[in-house]
Parts: sequence; C-alpha cells; structure tokens
Amino acid sequence: MKPVAFDYARPRGIAQVLELLDANPAAKILAGGQTLGPMLNLRLVQPELLIDITRIAELVEVNENDDIYAIGACVTHAAIEDGRVRDPANGFLRRVASGIAYRAVRTRGTIGGSLSHADPAADWLSALLVLGGELEIAHAGGMRRAALHGFVKGAMETDLGAVELVTAIHVPRGSRVARHGFHKICRKTGEFAEAIGAVTTDTDTGFFRMVAAGGSEQPVLFDDPKPLFKNGDPLDAGSFDMDMAMDALREAGMEPDEYELRIRAVAMSRALQEAMSP
Repeated sequence: MKPVAFDYARPRGIAQVLELLDANPAAKILAGGQTLGPMLNLRLVQPELLIDITRIAELVEVNENDDIYAIGACVTHAAIEDGRVRDPANGFLRRVASGIAYRAVRTRGTIGGSLSHADPAADWLSALLVLGGELEIAHAGGMRRAALHGFVKGAMETDLGAVELVTAIHVPRGSRVARHGFHKICRKTGEFAEAIGAVTTDTDTGFFRMVAAGGSEQPVLFDDPKPLFKNGDPLDAGSFDMDMAMDALREAGMEPDEYELRIRAVAMSRALQEAMSP
C-alpha cells in the first residue's frame, strides 16, 4: 500500500512546529521516519500534514552541565554509536545504540522519535528509563520537563499533548564507578526484542535500578530491586531469584504467560551479570 495524500512542511524552528501542530490537529511529526514511514505505507496513520523537523538546529544540539547531559531529540542512533555524541554513562549509551536494528535504521532513526513513539520493545525506552532519564518538551507556554517513567502511560501511549514536541533527553551524569547492563532477547538480529533487561548501579550514590520490558507490555521499573534477591542484596548477582522476579513482574501488572514472564526475568538476570562482570 501507499500513504494517503498529505501536505508537507519543513519548519526551521520549534515555535513554527508548534504553530503548525496547533493549526493542523491531524498533523504528524517526521524525525527519522523509521517508525512513521511503514505506518504511513500501511495507512495505520493518515495525516493531513507531515511536519519534517530534521532541519531544526536546536534538535541536534548536545548540552551539558555538572549533573545533566541533554541530547537533542533529532540526534540519531548512529551518532551515539559512533561517539559523535559524548556518552555520560560510561559507554552504556554507545552499547545500546549499536544494538538497535540495522545500520541503515540507526543512520536515520532518532532518539527522540523512538521515545515519543513509546514502543515497549524499543531499546531506548528501557535503557533511558533505567538511567532515570527525563524529557524536555516544548509547548505554547514554554518548556516542561517530564520523567520518562511518568511520560509513558502504556504501550505506544504517552502524555505528550497534541501541541507539544519532545526537544531533548536529559540523562543524569553518573559517577565513574557507575555500572550498567543491557540484555535483549530476540529471534534474530535487528528485530524488536521479545524481552529486555536493563540495570544500572552506582555505589558512590547508592543508585540501583532494574527494568524489564518487551512485547506489548509497558516496561516495569524497579526503583528498589531488593525483592528480586534472595538475601535482599542487589549487589550480589548470584542471589537474583528468577521466581521472585516473575512474581514481582506479575504484581507490577504484567500479564503475559509463564514463558514471557520467564524470558523477561532471564533478560534482567543477564543484564545484571553484565553490569557486575569485571
């Protein structure tokens, strides 16, 4: 199939994007197009206007201070993979970026587009959720910040307003001893994951988080992972308990079958082993 007929606009600034969104309720934003393109061809979305934001300079900027590293929403996966964007998470972002789909997809796909789409099986959602990432969102009244955990309301469902645009992703800067793990289970390279596990731990700050995701279920964030460990010590990877993890996922609202619960617990276990390995 082919897309329905639509108008096309390429604004040069964020304010112009918001004006176009306000004037055209049926408009769609085009960043990398790696998700929107197939949806257009299948007519799953039928916009009256396509707003191309790839030429907006502010959306590819990278800014930093002592605590936060802000990555522009139109920075591509490949730019992160290749180190053209500095990694504030000790190489973790580069590792995640390098495992997203295929190189052609990574060259066009953007970090902001991936998060705005909020597919629960997408890599960035779990990776940035476990880091405590926040989004910078432009609206008619200015800017707001939204924690990624609160921003995602469900599978492909966010609290992004009709006249709002994700402009940057704020990644907290960890210490030099911060360690991270990321593991995904999929049938073949390049596919969306059936299960994702992500871990971050920083002994300097006491920060420890785990995430389980995959399929169509909303990712589950464990701010306090102690209930997943037999002895209650998250730093003891050997005490991670698969059955306890599956029970915790059920309590958090995941309702897939036993196999899907098991592979998500396995993904978390392997991510933990990666984070704790020498």
